[in-house]
Amino acid sequence: MEAEFKDNNGHRYTLEQMSERTGLTPDTLIKVFACESKVDKQTLQTCFKAFRLKLEHHDYFYPDFDDEEDLPTLVPPNYIQPAIPVSTHDTISYVERPPIESICYETLQQPGALLRIKAPSLMGKTLLISRILGFLGRLEYRTIRLSLELADRKTHLTQLNKFLRWFCLNLSRELKVPNCLEDYWDEEGIGAKVSCTTYIEEYLLPQADSPLVLCLDDVDLLFPHPEIYEDFFGLLRSWYEKGRTRASWQKLRLVLVHSTNVYIRLNINQSPFNVGIPIELSDFTEEQVQQLAQQYNLEFTLDQIQKLMGMIGGHPYLLIKMFAYLKSYPNFTLEQVLQEAPTDAGIYGSHLREFWFNLQTNPELATVFKKIVSSTSAINIEPVQAYQLHSMGLVELCDNYVKPRYNLYRLYFSSHLKDM
Repeated sequence: MEAEFKDNNGHRYTLEQMSERTGLTPDTLIKVFACESKVDKQTLQTCFKAFRLKLEHHDYFYPDFDDEEDLPTLVPPNYIQPAIPVSTHDTISYVERPPIESICYETLQQPGALLRIKAPSLMGKTLLISRILGFLGRLEYRTIRLSLELADRKTHLTQLNKFLRWFCLNLSRELKVPNCLEDYWDEEGIGAKVSCTTYIEEYLLPQADSPLVLCLDDVDLLFPHPEIYEDFFGLLRSWYEKGRTRASWQKLRLVLVHSTNVYIRLNINQSPFNVGIPIELSDFTEEQVQQLAQQYNLEFTLDQIQKLMGMIGGHPYLLIKMFAYLKSYPNFTLEQVLQEAPTDAGIYGSHLREFWFNLQTNPELATVFKKIVSSTSAINIEPVQAYQLHSMGLVELCDNYVKPRYNLYRLYFSSHLKDM
């Protein structure tokens, strides 16, 4: 943190600035700041290198979770925990959202299970997934977390065969088994989908007796690519159906994670989005906001919590940004920071400008959003526009009506859109 202050004229970097500086995604940086066990040494080295620092042994450690009372299971004695960073006050613990966690744990212990997790960006999907996979890892399940963000758009998302080979190669890499793709792949004969299915069923699944939990993150990145998603999502659905009757496929437990509503057209019998157990992350409650504040050693009255949530709701990222700022600058009061929050000079300036730039590229959508922030009640708009604004995280859906998701957005965009 000292290097950060020194490098940025005595100020903390925003999450977006840190992402640009390090080359890591905001989700990955949140995991670093949250001291998650899924952060590997290479990621830490990338962060340190961005500030011309060398990662030393005392900068990270291998914690022993045997005495962690909040975990639902004991850690097996042979479990080796990956390195996580030693942090200052940026360290935050996981805030439970009952009964979501228990539903996820119980679902994925069922043979052939499928879990669907949906929430807008920065709502805590990353932390929840790490929590789930950490729990299952302690049950000695094999776990894979693969983000489709890692696929090269111009290479892997142009043709199904290329995508499925990329997919299988990454599964092999994550499981640390030799790549035997050529022994199973026959695009011309049996086709890419059957080749992929055979590779998983006959090679990857038999590698161990324990279940395999496959978490596919950012699956909505496939939505603009019908030449890929139509077959791939149908393939996932077929594996789920196999898991209902075939013992070999019951080892596979699928987790699909996405930020937006599923607006693509899929045959109802070929879609993985209408089966399994759905999980949707909502804002933190007042109690959960208090729990998060206490992790920063901050104490607020109920009136202050209500004022805070009146501005930013229970949005995890916005709350973390607020609490980290108040912890770093104790001379500022919550009321002072809230007063400046819906402006470019406030702590959310970078976050708000990103929305602003996106709206400027779509004047028609900006005009619609101007009507929304100018109205004192929820209004009805075109379904496609409602979907777009909801996917961005700017509006809340109320039956067939929409309203600004937070007062922060209403105040900021009322000012910025007034001359349009």
